[in-house]
Amino acid sequence: MSDFKNTLEKYAELAVKVGINVQKGQTLVVNATLDAAEFVRLIVKKAYETGAQNVIVNWNDDTVTRTKYDLAPDDAFLEYPVWRAKEMEDLAAQGAAFMSVISTSPDLLKGVNPERIANFNKAAGKALANYRKAAQSDKVSWTVIAAAAPAWAAKVFPNEPAENQVNKLWEAIFKAVRADLDNPVEAWKKHDETLHEKVHYLNEKRYQKLHYTAPGTDLTIELPEKHIWVGAGSVNEKGFEFMANMPTEEVFTVPLRTGVNGTVASTKPLSYGGNIIDRFSITFENGRIVGVKAEEGEDILKRLVDTDEGSHYLGEVALVPVNSPISQSNVLFFNTLFDENASNHLAIGSAYAFCIEGGKKMSSEELKENGLNESITHVDFMIGSTEMNIDGITADGKTEPVFRGGNWAF
Repeated sequence: MSDFKNTLEKYAELAVKVGINVQKGQTLVVNATLDAAEFVRLIVKKAYETGAQNVIVNWNDDTVTRTKYDLAPDDAFLEYPVWRAKEMEDLAAQGAAFMSVISTSPDLLKGVNPERIANFNKAAGKALANYRKAAQSDKVSWTVIAAAAPAWAAKVFPNEPAENQVNKLWEAIFKAVRADLDNPVEAWKKHDETLHEKVHYLNEKRYQKLHYTAPGTDLTIELPEKHIWVGAGSVNEKGFEFMANMPTEEVFTVPLRTGVNGTVASTKPLSYGGNIIDRFSITFENGRIVGVKAEEGEDILKRLVDTDEGSHYLGEVALVPVNSPISQSNVLFFNTLFDENASNHLAIGSAYAFCIEGGKKMSSEELKENGLNESITHVDFMIGSTEMNIDGITADGKTEPVFRGGNWAF
């Protein structure tokens, strides 16, 4: 077997056994593009070998998607298939696990009327709200992984000969997810332990606020009284571990919905809605976004913020050192799954219920009472750099270094 096929098999095994951690008798739902077909077939094989009862694969095709955005009538983007949303809800209620294999070009919808993109994202967000709540409170196991594809690879490695681009992207993905190591499963267990050391330190500190400073950034984020820092592995309601993102290098928590003030500048492009948003800044007052500026994609960014009331607020605060493996690779993936794991980041929109004490069992109203934001969207954007400092401020006003020069200060 060639080195590539051997590593691809190890990646598929990693996705099944560590990413989603398929259990005997469980249904696995895989959402993927046609470009990922070879990899998805391996995932299906590994899932059945591991004991899955059923593996359901939902395929989509980027060319078909683009054709719809170019030619379908406007009202086609105001609806989302009710049967698809119901299927996701029913499968989640039955204890299925959900895997997304992403490989779409960051420029797939470039030039499309931004209103069409915004309308469809709203329709999908509303239709899938119940499924999203199940995922964001860890009721079900879910994971997001990636597969190389020609259009995406051309964006990441434009200076490589066309025939080498996909292989280069696969190499970068394998390295980022540790699939190129002799024993990736064991490597992930050790990585999980390392991240939990940082999680434990921050949970012991109980910082009331974080203060971020960097070029273009002066931002204070208040944290809810009962916030919990988490990192790497999650646990579903049946007690089974899973990794929601592969790769992951972050530890994260929730901000107090009304406790964000100041301005933050982006440090990496954001791929959203088939477009790139770049060189942007966001200003907050009492948690609410009151101003956005972008050199590229400003209209897309404004429409993202206007998705619903909750998209005017933050839902996640994540810390990632610049000496993380993905950052050190110096590869700009134009894909949030990877780029967020090379940089401190924040997320516009919904908060994760498991980031507050008792949150997994709280109602929407109780989560709001505890300061968490609710939205039909959740979009991460990158703000970290070698010039970023972060201070933790305790309840009694003491200031302590958390990050210096983009890396952990403890």
